[in-house]
Amino acid sequence: MKIHTKAVHAGDRKKAGDSIPVTTPIYTATSFIYEETTRLDRIFGHEEAGDSYARFENPTNRALEELLTALEGGAASLACSSGMVAIQFALQAALTDRRKHVVASHALYGATIRMLFAIFEPLGVEATFVDFSDPGAVEKAIATHKPGAVLMETISNPLLRAGDIGRIAELARKAGAAFLVDNTFATPALVRPIEHGANLVVHSLTKYLAGHGDVLAGAIVADRQHAELVRAISRIAGPVLGPFESYLTMRGIKTFPLRFERQCQNACRIAAWLSAQPAVEKVYFPGDPGHPDAAVIRKLFPENAYGAMISFEVKGAGKDGIFAFMDRLKLVVRATSLGDVHTMMLYPVISSHRDISPKQRERMGIRDNLVRLSAGIEAFEDIIADLQQALAG
Repeated sequence: MKIHTKAVHAGDRKKAGDSIPVTTPIYTATSFIYEETTRLDRIFGHEEAGDSYARFENPTNRALEELLTALEGGAASLACSSGMVAIQFALQAALTDRRKHVVASHALYGATIRMLFAIFEPLGVEATFVDFSDPGAVEKAIATHKPGAVLMETISNPLLRAGDIGRIAELARKAGAAFLVDNTFATPALVRPIEHGANLVVHSLTKYLAGHGDVLAGAIVADRQHAELVRAISRIAGPVLGPFESYLTMRGIKTFPLRFERQCQNACRIAAWLSAQPAVEKVYFPGDPGHPDAAVIRKLFPENAYGAMISFEVKGAGKDGIFAFMDRLKLVVRATSLGDVHTMMLYPVISSHRDISPKQRERMGIRDNLVRLSAGIEAFEDIIADLQQALAG
């Protein structure tokens, strides 16, 4: 079944009494009762499927989780209250019975790097950062540190690099490490990491999947080895998503493949236009034939689909120059997110990578003149007109 069909049908139309609602209702109940207490006992004991308490399961959340599982090709999913919570709990599941060491990509979302230092390091978890675009460096790091978990992003934030997921999955498996992939930028429309050997896939559902800037949510999609462990941790800690947010996310996903196709098309045209502008020093886009990871991108991504994220450097601009450029934008939304129906721009230095030191940002290649653009679904000509007038000053 194609992803367009899964997005519309998976998870929905469960029987409720004598009828079948065409869209999953919003179940706000925190507790569920049964005519016979013996049945509630069996449900609490996991001997029978059913709802008992909303921290464990909720019918609206379960429908969303079924949908996410279908999209990513996993064994089970957990809808979480944010993408960062999803990463935290996925790492906890990965490290439960493994060595407390993470080999991570050196090109990660700033808050993920901060989490490894501020949350996991005090708990005794070490982190080693390496260039995941260099398979030899990844192999050496895994052999040297023997980690319990390996962590990367399908498309890195914000410089849009891509590592060979299949190769890295094999290295992690041989070392006995769990392999985690943040698939937010690529989405299951481009890549399904579990099919390439990943054990746990995380998403900020706030972004492309919900897609309308009105939901804060995250998700973990697990393989069979980790599915029950993720659920067991969630039953205790309760990082679950609310039913209303689950409903909104599910509604957004129904149009996600269509939105994402348009966003990818716009991104290709915007990247090509930016590359020809004298005010633009450099463009970072996975569809660039000269991209340093072009071979991996051709291997992983569908033809002519490279995601909807573009980063570019404004020639000669410092922080003040970037502020002035962004303030001139009229259509493009200047906001700290991505994946919405509207085109958005973010300045990594003050937002996504604000907590990273200037020296570390420089080592990562994030310069003070870099901005990140998330292509929306507007008319391409209108997006370009706004960028043109803002670049012209």
